[in-house]
Amino acid sequence: MVIQKYLFVINDAPYGNERTYNTLRLALNLIQREWMEVNIFLTADGISFARKGQKSPDGYYYIERMVKSIAKRGKVATWG
Repeated sequence: MVIQKYLFVINDAPYGNERTYNTLRLALNLIQREWMEVNIFLTADGISFARKGQKSPDGYYYIERMVKSIAKRGKVATWG
């Protein structure tokens, strides 16, 4: 079986934008398949995804939990 590799580059802030949330949802879905390799690169405003202990605004998803789930099975890197 051939390993399929995906790289997601996130440069938007974690809240106030559906693109970032949908990117993480897709990455979480792909990483559940054993033949997929998922890497996420955070840059610019996307670096704030990696902040530990952040408080989610009311009505928003919990970004820290999503990033931790991906980091357990994939790779998350930052630059900036």
